[in-house]
Amino acid sequence: MEPNSFSSLAEKLISVFEKKQYEEKNDTVTVNALISKVASFYEKFRTSMDYGSEETIPRRAIERMLKRMLILEQDPKHLAQSLIRELIWAGYFPNATIPQSLTEHLAGAIELHFKLKNSVSAQKIISNDDLNTFIMQILSCEILYILIPNREKDAVANFMFKILRESVIMEDETEETKDIQVFLAIRKSFSKDDLAFLRYKLFVQIFGRLNSSSFNQIEQNFEKGYSEIKYQLQFPKKERIVSHIKKITPPFLILYEILLEERENIKLLVLDKEKFRMKVFGVCERKYQTIKRKVRTAIIRSFIFILFTKAITALAIEGTFESIFLGRIQWSSITLNTVLPPIIMAVAGLAIRTPGVKNTEFIYAGIQKILFMETPVITKTLVLKKTKEAATLKDYMFSIFWLLTIVLTFGIIWFLLGELHFNILSKGIFIFFIAIISFLSYRINQTANSYTVARKQNIFTPIFDFFFVPIIRVGRSLTEGITQINFLLITIDFIIEAPFKGLIGFFEQWFVYVATKREELE
Repeated sequence: MEPNSFSSLAEKLISVFEKKQYEEKNDTVTVNALISKVASFYEKFRTSMDYGSEETIPRRAIERMLKRMLILEQDPKHLAQSLIRELIWAGYFPNATIPQSLTEHLAGAIELHFKLKNSVSAQKIISNDDLNTFIMQILSCEILYILIPNREKDAVANFMFKILRESVIMEDETEETKDIQVFLAIRKSFSKDDLAFLRYKLFVQIFGRLNSSSFNQIEQNFEKGYSEIKYQLQFPKKERIVSHIKKITPPFLILYEILLEERENIKLLVLDKEKFRMKVFGVCERKYQTIKRKVRTAIIRSFIFILFTKAITALAIEGTFESIFLGRIQWSSITLNTVLPPIIMAVAGLAIRTPGVKNTEFIYAGIQKILFMETPVITKTLVLKKTKEAATLKDYMFSIFWLLTIVLTFGIIWFLLGELHFNILSKGIFIFFIAIISFLSYRINQTANSYTVARKQNIFTPIFDFFFVPIIRVGRSLTEGITQINFLLITIDFIIEAPFKGLIGFFEQWFVYVATKREELE
């Protein structure tokens, strides 16, 4: 095979990157540079306390800003104008890069989504809380896609789907369900989509994007579509498919970076095999170095998340309890609960290793296959057997053994804390936070392995699985629950952020007013 004989799928993918990107010649939204500096500093502080991946920060910011704005403003056009300005203030978009024409587009999207929410609410199909969450999530995704279409990343995700869809076999499910699950796994592993993005992607796959022509059809079939989205996102075998896809994602991540950098030069680059190999190795090495920055950022954000969560749920409760029932505060337990998070986070960071040359060789070989083979096979097929109609004796035994493992793991911790003279509440708080910290540390490790293909297991892996997987799973449930009821963040968003952003807007208008007065002197 000649090095420039791309597969038909690769040819289509490359053509997306070869297209010239034309920017609209239009008036753009401009904000005051000083105001933007102040607002962006606040935004960094605010996002550092938020739980979630770095890739989904802009979407979560849009959702947060909209929720706050809706308290005082209902007009879609005013919401769109304010939202764009706030996003530029916060540094999510460079100044003077968003066309004024997008304001109308955003206003239309906001109006249609609220109209759909009101219509579905009147039908009483789902609870208002679930409906509000769903609509706000898909609206925030739609707004982000209007502002940043990112068709190129979507093109790579679709390319990845066409190559990997046959690597999964599900014996007791339809082809449609299998395709949806592979699609969702790719969106999670390659595109780093969160739950909101996955809901949005399924919504678009089922209905198409919400617009005036599709509104009636979506309104009439919303219940059926919502039920399908819920079913697919709760699919019992989804984690196994995600794990399967994640292992073979690195070659696609590196290919995406190369296509972004080379664009129309990619075909010339591969003519020189050695030059192309050096390019792959160079991009890999650069990405390996970014792992350290991402891990450091993840550790800082996780620590701040823990710190502020603890300040609300632990220190106040624990200190009050000990003062009332024990007559004094046990500072030893509070100190241990406070200093343990940074120690565990630091250990997690120090334990991370950058991938080596062998890993890069795997990535290079994978890229060669997916670019030049018509039907590339880059992984073993994952076969998901038929689900048993009734649980067997072995299934019951495993379930009991799993529960015993959880009891044993937390029981050992409980016993050791008793030896340290922790009271019952201090024990509960310690276990609560050790579970959350373990999960966040595990996530940091997963971030570090984003570009790792060959993951070795050692003799300690079974021991880790036995003792720490139960803690990590409990920690995930607790962390997801905390994000829904983190009163400190709610206070910041609705009591501090609202007047702060109002003050920012006032000063921006004042600077414009002063500028007009200065112009009158000329």
